[in-house]
Amino acid sequence: MANLKELKNRITSVTSTQKITKAMQMVAAAKLRRAQEAAENSRPYAQRMERMIASVAANLPSLDTAPPLVVGTGKDDVHLLLVVTAERGLCGAFNTNIIRAVQKETRALRDAGKTVKLFCVGRKGQEGLRRDFGDLIVEYVTLRDVKQLSFSDIRPIAEKLSQMFTDGEFDVCTLYFNAFKSVISQVVTDQQLIPVKLPEAEAESAENAGGDADDLGGAIYEYEPEENDLLGVLVPRNISVQIYRSLLESGAAEQAARMTSMDNATRNAGDMIDSLTLTYNRTRQAIITKELIEIVSGAEAL
Repeated sequence: MANLKELKNRITSVTSTQKITKAMQMVAAAKLRRAQEAAENSRPYAQRMERMIASVAANLPSLDTAPPLVVGTGKDDVHLLLVVTAERGLCGAFNTNIIRAVQKETRALRDAGKTVKLFCVGRKGQEGLRRDFGDLIVEYVTLRDVKQLSFSDIRPIAEKLSQMFTDGEFDVCTLYFNAFKSVISQVVTDQQLIPVKLPEAEAESAENAGGDADDLGGAIYEYEPEENDLLGVLVPRNISVQIYRSLLESGAAEQAARMTSMDNATRNAGDMIDSLTLTYNRTRQAIITKELIEIVSGAEAL
């Protein structure tokens, strides 16, 4: 049985920890509101950009002259996984879920005879994947010093991806990130960035062709300059837009996960304090009772 001093020290320690987790919960809740607004505001533009590219690609007279970022290399031998995680921990299973999904996909691709490369954005992803797949990490970008994420912070990442594709370093690039759904729900999402998925694009354009005038159907709009020239500009920009959106989504999901995690930690600390306090009182009462018995026994002996 622990003595009173040890119990008192543990109660003090857990109380201090509870104050920290409570403060982190409040900070995460304050940041969540701004992060959620930024993530939700980025969705319409990113979705509209995808629909625009789908419509333009559907109007191409031939895929032979389409930009390489649209049609790809014609192979899928080398896969690049762009992994977006947080820079910090203490957010529950937020980073672990992404890392597990990437590990599972990496093993599946390697079992299929594919070559896999990893591009990590965020310190936790790089640390989590370095243990088992450190030799596959070809690029690592940290945004820890960025206080307010802006589109200019994402452009170098997109330019690096485009350059790697131009140099023939990969055939397919897939983006992995946590999408924000609600305060208690973050969904691991994978999205192919390079090349553009033309079959879905053509199907969506066909549906839009019979839609309203606000839709981006190929039967409604004529593009100038030519579709190939437009795609040459739109697709690289779309890569930046989708990465920017994923980081905003990941930022909101991270704050939500941290707020929930710190709330649970605060509650658990409270339960532990109650349990330790009860043990402390019982131990103290037992010591007092023992001392009284000794006093009474000594008095009777006299």
